Amino acid sequence: MPKIAYIERKFTKGRLEIIDMANDILDSYDLQGYSLTLRQLYYQFIAKDLFPESWRDKKLNTKNTQRNYKRFGDIINDGRLAGHIDWKHIDDRTRNLKRLGHWDDPADIIRSAAHGFHLDWWADQDYYAEVWIEKEALMGVIEGTCEEYDLPHFACRGYSSQSEMWRASMRMHDVWENSGRNIVILQMSDHDPSGVDIERDIIDRFGIFGPTIEVKRLALTFDQVEDLNPPPSPAKITDSRADGYISQYGNDSWEMDALEPGYLNNLIIDAVTELIDEDRWEKVKEREEDNKETLRRIARHWDRVAGFVDNIPE
Repeated sequence: MPKIAYIERKFTKGRLEIIDMANDILDSYDLQGYSLTLRQLYYQFIAKDLFPESWRDKKLNTKNTQRNYKRFGDIINDGRLAGHIDWKHIDDRTRNLKRLGHWDDPADIIRSAAHGFHLDWWADQDYYAEVWIEKEALMGVIEGTCEEYDLPHFACRGYSSQSEMWRASMRMHDVWENSGRNIVILQMSDHDPSGVDIERDIIDRFGIFGPTIEVKRLALTFDQVEDLNPPPSPAKITDSRADGYISQYGNDSWEMDALEPGYLNNLIIDAVTELIDEDRWEKVKEREEDNKETLRRIARHWDRVAGFVDNIPE
């Protein structure tokens, strides 16, 4: 893993201690197969109370402040530039390069097709499910599990736009009309005035566009807040839904970034296993593997296949 120094920088003892603690956390998640965003790493420090007492905002009686988030970000940024923190351990999941794929020859693209060939594992099920998560920055956390269970997944970026909601309704109309399957949206959002309202918003707008769906909120629920005790943030009083939220839950809100990635993924796995019929699930996976092996066989014997193709009349 690359720790590459681009600048020389001297750090105070306190900043070096923060960098060392960050590396301990990042290394432990790397062993589990996860990288973290800066915000997730910050919330690990908040949850474990790792920041020095001098960082506490005495007026608010908390270390969880925007000022401290920026201060922490500056330390981590300098630590990476100075070669103290692995560049691959922290992700920015909102900015990614897109480019066309390239292959060396036709056999190479067939091998790629074999790897990417998938049947719809949900086609023979009684349910059709999608995962809708509020934050695009958390897509990388759940992506592996969603792909493992052939689950379409979508970052709402807060409330979904009218365009995306309409497209989702058309997509689910097709599912309903073609198979009559029950449609379930597995929804995940922060526990704050807007986050807890997103479930209602989805249901209301599908009431306009159709079809009938079930929205199952996986996170963040108040029961989970009470059970896990994640670090709170002040509820945004400028949010138009703040008064109703505060009257029910108080002045604090909680972000999914503070939860363990494994916990979020287990929520999805538990929800999916309640929906699928295992026998049908395994049968479609077997058919898929048979088709993949056909493509792999064609790639292995491409020279012979190419000779046959060359003789096909144009």
